[in-house]
Amino acid sequence: MARLSICLLVIFLAIVAEAAPQKPKKAKKCRDKKNYPVCFKTKNLYCPTECPRDCYVDCATCTPVCSQPSKSPPPSLSPPPTTSTPPPTISTPPPPPPPTSTTPWSPPPATPSSSTPPPATTTPPTQNPPPPPDSSESAPKRARCRNRNYATCYGQEYTCPSACPHQCEVDCTICKAVCNCDRPGAVCQDPRFIGGDGITFYFHGKKDRDFCIVADSNLHINAHFIGRRNEKLTRDFTWVQSLGILFGTHKLFIGAQKTATWDDSVDRLSLAIDGEPIYLPDGEGMKWKAEISPSVTITRSSDANAVVIEAEDNFKIKAAVVPITQKDSRIHNYGIASENCFAHLDLSFKFYKLSGDVNGVLGQTYGSNYVSRVKMGVLMPVLGGEKEFASSNIFATDCAVARFSGQHPSSNSSENFEFANLHCASGIDGRGVVCKR
Repeated sequence: MARLSICLLVIFLAIVAEAAPQKPKKAKKCRDKKNYPVCFKTKNLYCPTECPRDCYVDCATCTPVCSQPSKSPPPSLSPPPTTSTPPPTISTPPPPPPPTSTTPWSPPPATPSSSTPPPATTTPPTQNPPPPPDSSESAPKRARCRNRNYATCYGQEYTCPSACPHQCEVDCTICKAVCNCDRPGAVCQDPRFIGGDGITFYFHGKKDRDFCIVADSNLHINAHFIGRRNEKLTRDFTWVQSLGILFGTHKLFIGAQKTATWDDSVDRLSLAIDGEPIYLPDGEGMKWKAEISPSVTITRSSDANAVVIEAEDNFKIKAAVVPITQKDSRIHNYGIASENCFAHLDLSFKFYKLSGDVNGVLGQTYGSNYVSRVKMGVLMPVLGGEKEFASSNIFATDCAVARFSGQHPSSNSSENFEFANLHCASGIDGRGVVCKR
């Protein structure tokens, strides 16, 4: 009787085990790493119910199938997805969808199906595609040498350095891409100044205020600051949004237009002279010239958002509109919201005729008797003087150090300062050398 009971129990357990659903096995993974890298890395795909113990991953669809799929062609041979958005500059409609239907992105149904595996030319799905990257954080740009006097370097293209991946120029003398913001006369970022003496310092000012950065007899430049309040500090985060330039009897305006989302191909530069807007032709190298005295020439240094402005016998300014990127905001804790990327100006100045009495946040560093007030040896040397340099508006000449008369000085101290022959106490001297004092 006991043996009979044991036999019945064994038979019952075998029937129950056979009736219980078996756990599906993992599908044999996609092996085509070259053509389908995303599917190659995909794991934990289980066999469908029609073949729970033996199945394969179809690389083209990245879904498990019962039979061994044929080798699929590379994705580049597949028709492009019909849902892609055409570039905004193309007015023609996108091509019609192919007659064959695309394979859905979801895995096959659980119910048994006698249909054959998806065709080998099926477009590979991209499940949960990431959002498009911020164009301001795209790949580094490239720059060329444009000085024909340097035959071996002229026309050569170089990638911008990591310190300035989106704005740089090629120094044709050394055949190397360099940052505009790393030379004397630069005003960039938060804002960081490099004086005529080569010393770097910061001047924060206040947001929504104007400050004179150059004050001389025939050149007065005010900068309008935009910014964001930092609750943890006693100062604002600030950037130079526009310039008001007075020379002779003329007024020149350069500004960065407010924008929420940054696109390098959309020009956000605003220009005007004597109250009249300047409409600069599109395209790198295009020029605009004002038939005034002295003559003013504006040249695009890139297709959008960068120009070189030169007033004959007075000054030359390189201006570029740049945003605060999401990466910048994370690194410096700016807390920039998506509705405003705080587009601002990165600037580089060259002056042809300054008097020895020149003043202003930047201008004073070109003065004949200037001694730097910047505290050296600190990580972030800051220059004060908000009250000293404050102006009532973008074209006002009422800052405490103003001296504008609209006439060139009888003598000047810094003509062609950028390329002057200087002699330094350290013994390092020569053409283009800037002595620090």
